[in-house]
Amino acid sequence: MGFITERAAVRRLHDRFGFGPRPGDLDRGFAETASRLLNPGPDPGAQATPPPRLGAPPEPPGKQDTTAKQQAAQQLQEQASQAAVWWLDRMVAAERPAVERLTWFWHGHFATSEQKVRSPQLMLTQNQTLRDLGMGSFTRLAQAMIVDPALLLWLDGNSNKAGKPNENLAREFMELFALGVGHYGENDVREAARALTGWTATRGDTTAHLMPRRHDDAAKQILGRTADFDARSFVDLVLDRPESAPFVAGRIWFRLVSPTPPPADVLGRLVAAYGPGRDIPSLLSAIAGEPLFRDSATSLVKQPVEWLAGLMRALGVRPGSLDAKTKTQLLTGLRGMGQVPFEPPSVGGWAAGGAWLTTSAGLARLHLAQLVTAHADLSAVAKAADKPAAIGDLLGVDGWSDRTRTALAGVAGNVTQLSTVAACAPEYVVSG
Repeated sequence: MGFITERAAVRRLHDRFGFGPRPGDLDRGFAETASRLLNPGPDPGAQATPPPRLGAPPEPPGKQDTTAKQQAAQQLQEQASQAAVWWLDRMVAAERPAVERLTWFWHGHFATSEQKVRSPQLMLTQNQTLRDLGMGSFTRLAQAMIVDPALLLWLDGNSNKAGKPNENLAREFMELFALGVGHYGENDVREAARALTGWTATRGDTTAHLMPRRHDDAAKQILGRTADFDARSFVDLVLDRPESAPFVAGRIWFRLVSPTPPPADVLGRLVAAYGPGRDIPSLLSAIAGEPLFRDSATSLVKQPVEWLAGLMRALGVRPGSLDAKTKTQLLTGLRGMGQVPFEPPSVGGWAAGGAWLTTSAGLARLHLAQLVTAHADLSAVAKAADKPAAIGDLLGVDGWSDRTRTALAGVAGNVTQLSTVAACAPEYVVSG
């Protein structure tokens, strides 16, 4: 195992537990940086960026009223766009970015899409739940998510009633959220669906409700246990399974550290840190403390939102301060790269790794980089004698390869173009 330098390790902390470093962030040591990121205190930047008040989504118009349908669709899209730009702005504004980074991780883990929920306000409500609980106990987070209104609408919870259970939420909770494939059977899914019957949500109400007459209160047999399970006791049962802790720790490792699973001894230490309290900050601290975290062979391709948020943080560009046209262009660019906040493609979330390195995504990335650098203050780069090195320092890149440095030297006379090329270079797109 080869180890990266201290400065590179600090950069990795910012990339994996935040959205990349801001100017000056790499001047702190590894221990201080880890403590600041993983023990977040008050965050003036986040507090100054409160969620928008979107209100209820438009009421569905009559089937024959084409004009009203178009107006409702436009209003819904405007609300969704406002929510997405706000979250990007929050990612950029945060001074303790680990909270937003973990909120983003949990959004991909409990993947819920506005395209089916059709209530941006419910998506913001879920987003706040992920933020409030995502740096605490996984038990509390899972208990909240099993009755989250947006998740219920997304996974057909309203169709889940006594005598006619809908299995979607029960199956996905065990397979994707808490246990993993192969640790439950089809009968467990059927019986778990019965435990979750009766919970309903509406697009205009930010709280889900249990309707007793729709709930199956008879005994269920799930994962070898028989009882009158309900939503809460079902979650407790699943999380108590020995497979759950390694699954959760493994998913966090996969998304924040490496697509290569941790060795058994490392996973054992992570599970021990997670502990019976299912403590997420302790797990993250254990991850940062593992020697493997500093392995020079470890790398992650940045997801489009992570890349864009990091670029805007590094260059001091706030999405919320841009004009309406430019905000629309930001979201269009992300859509071209295949990732827009609140719109995961499926309950499995977004792809990872090299899936983001397609030709079409590369072109969309280039256009987005041009858009961001056009709004950035690049005077420090313009004044520098070694402009490729200066933009590298601004982006927090440890160093350029000979090939990249040659490409940067060829456009060094135009600092905007230089910065655009640097933002799309492998050394920035891939988090080493």
